[in-house]
Amino acid sequence: MTAQPTAPTPDTDTAALPICVAALYRFTPFANPADLRGPLQDVCTANGVKGILLLASEGINGTIAGTDAGIAAVLAHIRALPGCADIEVKFSRAPEMPFLRMKVRLKKEIVTMGVEGTDPNHIVGTYVPPTEWNDLLKDPDTILIDTRNDYEVAVGTFEGAIDPQIKTFREFPAWFRQHREELLAKGRKPRVAMFCTGGIRCEKSTAFAKAEGLDEVYHLQGGILKYLETVPEAESLWRGECFVFDQRVTVGHGLKPGELELCHACRTPITAEDKASPKFETGVSCPHCYGQWDEARRARHAERERQARLAEQRGEAHLGANMAEERARKRQQREEEKRRQQALRQQHAH
Repeated sequence: MTAQPTAPTPDTDTAALPICVAALYRFTPFANPADLRGPLQDVCTANGVKGILLLASEGINGTIAGTDAGIAAVLAHIRALPGCADIEVKFSRAPEMPFLRMKVRLKKEIVTMGVEGTDPNHIVGTYVPPTEWNDLLKDPDTILIDTRNDYEVAVGTFEGAIDPQIKTFREFPAWFRQHREELLAKGRKPRVAMFCTGGIRCEKSTAFAKAEGLDEVYHLQGGILKYLETVPEAESLWRGECFVFDQRVTVGHGLKPGELELCHACRTPITAEDKASPKFETGVSCPHCYGQWDEARRARHAERERQARLAEQRGEAHLGANMAEERARKRQQREEEKRRQQALRQQHAH
């Protein structure tokens, strides 16, 4: 595995893009992840770093942002955790802080697949460096699978990649089992390559595929972010932009902030063409969610947008006005996910 930078490296974009963004993960056993939470939250807060970090017995995952010095201080703390000395970090830059707060959360999994015994600490696919990824993709026997959610794939992916059209990563195992024979028939050899944003989901998906009995399973080391950082755009097989889970929405080659924005009503990435649609109203609806909201919900969206604009005029971050609605939205998403999983289990049982 190639050596990783130990701290953010300022470059010529620092003046225009003063915020350092660090995406990281590491599968490593933590005996007591709860004991790590408080000190990690404290060092982030003390250094003005914001974002989200997940801790579980299988390791750590997340994205944080702050000044170069602040990020370096937090990474020094993380590298002192068990098994994290050589944790891989993808650095990019942003013109302003892309997160509203700092959260360190305890989870059952640092990336939720929901398959017991899937542990990349014990079994995993073969890492392929970004500089060698194109050669693998150009091999006609390679079956390339995008392991991300459908809304992420919609804004960009690799040429020739199969889109499972999943809503959440939990759906991937059932999709793979359902389409396994069809997939393997596409190549003369059962050679499967997978990729995701930062590398964490495809580590788990390749561990799952290996546990299912596949031998030749590969994944993109460092994920799409490392590929976009490493491979020159003229040589790139990536098409579109890469969705990221912060207020930048997307990044492009060189990890420069992308052109897409987020619909504040449905959280779907939107283009300039979407914004020109008569179905688009800032903060209220877009072509993807138009017609989904009743008048009461549209009024709440409009008021939230008004409060956000007022807060912006005051130079403040708008955090509180829509928190109840945001919590309700997340509860609804969880309920919908439970129903989807129950339907998948019933389908698999039959």
